[in-house]
Amino acid sequence: MKFVCFLLIICCAKGLRANISNKVFPPSFKFGASTAAYQIEGGWDADGKGPSVWDTFVHKGGVTVDNSTGDVACDSYHKWEEDVQILKELGAQIYRFSISWPRILPDGTTKNINQKGVEYYLNLIKALKANNIEPIITLYHWDLPQSLEENGGWLNPVTADYFGEYTRLCFQLFGSYIKYWITLNEPFIQCLHGYTVGLLAPGVVNLGEGIYKCAHVQLLAHAQAYHIYDDEFRDSQNGKVGVNIPYSWMGPKDPNNSLDVEATERYFQFQCGLFANPVLIGNWPQLVIDRVGNLSAQEGLATSRLPELTKEEIEFINGTSDYIALNSYSASLVSYANDSTPLIPSYLTDYNVETSMNDSWPTSTAEWLVSYPEGLRLALNQINDRYHPSEIIITENGWSDDGQLNDIGRQEYMEGYLNSILEAITEDGVNVTGYSTWSLLDNFEWAYGYTQSYGIIKVDFKDPNRTRTWKDSATWYKNVIENRFITK
Repeated sequence: MKFVCFLLIICCAKGLRANISNKVFPPSFKFGASTAAYQIEGGWDADGKGPSVWDTFVHKGGVTVDNSTGDVACDSYHKWEEDVQILKELGAQIYRFSISWPRILPDGTTKNINQKGVEYYLNLIKALKANNIEPIITLYHWDLPQSLEENGGWLNPVTADYFGEYTRLCFQLFGSYIKYWITLNEPFIQCLHGYTVGLLAPGVVNLGEGIYKCAHVQLLAHAQAYHIYDDEFRDSQNGKVGVNIPYSWMGPKDPNNSLDVEATERYFQFQCGLFANPVLIGNWPQLVIDRVGNLSAQEGLATSRLPELTKEEIEFINGTSDYIALNSYSASLVSYANDSTPLIPSYLTDYNVETSMNDSWPTSTAEWLVSYPEGLRLALNQINDRYHPSEIIITENGWSDDGQLNDIGRQEYMEGYLNSILEAITEDGVNVTGYSTWSLLDNFEWAYGYTQSYGIIKVDFKDPNRTRTWKDSATWYKNVIENRFITK
């Protein structure tokens, strides 16, 4: 991953390698790696591709810490065959990547289909299948066609209809090869940082309503994609459509303090529950409905800043996920905070808790060397107990450092978190069927450009050829995949 301001790290990494389990992963469990189109492809205007909100956002300048862009990135648009070969040598059984909406639909609509873009993804998918690597496709990973943003983007309900048309085309073009689809990557993060605080593309600042309006439209878009697949393609293609949830475990700072317990539940519902609840249970979390409604009334508003879901919308959205794609990185402790009258309406004061996290992006290896792998096991159990999914796939979990080849910190991180997953499977009975590390390659890390390195494969961004080099963690991970148990 990527920019997730709610990442957290709370425990010393020196214990990560202790007590590594000798239990073997189930035969059906699949290992792999993840990427996203804008972060690796480059070719931002190649062969008829239209501009995305990220193209527009970074070309303004001054929006990434190193003033970089994804214009070339890893150049995977031209080097996809090398990337497939790396996955093959790694022994990967799954590869989670995204389709760039404007690469196949330059203006976001099906009136203009870019055949060159279609061929790019068909070639990639066929090569993966030929090497026994199962593609897991994310239909949308934050790169909305710019033309749709100019019409309101994810704040305009018509975008959900355009998304439905786009996903229908993808199911038609690629569905015979694909068994796992993800609709929207981390909708909570997209809505918070793209349409509320403005740190990510398209950079909209709307503190009081942005996240809620965006969430409403993205929930409708997700549900449209699910129903289109369910009604038109499931019988012939027999695939699965899943919701993506970004959730790193959070717990009360003082488990014996009822206020900290209450604050933890509030924080959970305002983050994870905002999307998971409508899809997996029905309607917004009642806690969110009540709190935003009460605060809106105190602010003198006639209606809540949280859009009311109609009965028809609740029924349309509820139950629209065949599995959960979980992105999880770390953990946090939550404590109660007293409410105060906000100067302006804001999502940030709507949930209003204190956390033991650094709300800025970690900038050094040392900050990442304080992690809590047990948090992933706790998160898996929490998600399993609340939502009862038939299947969970870990689609992002990773470690940032300075890009060194001897990346012992990443290896220790992966040891701890894979062990946590294994314990959730073997001891808790959670049906986790796959793990896709973030990321296959060092790449463009959103607002942090190329200053954060998540890849198990190093990319030399100073080299026009974008040379790939295996890090020690990749060699270690290859051994884990081959032997199906965690080695020190």
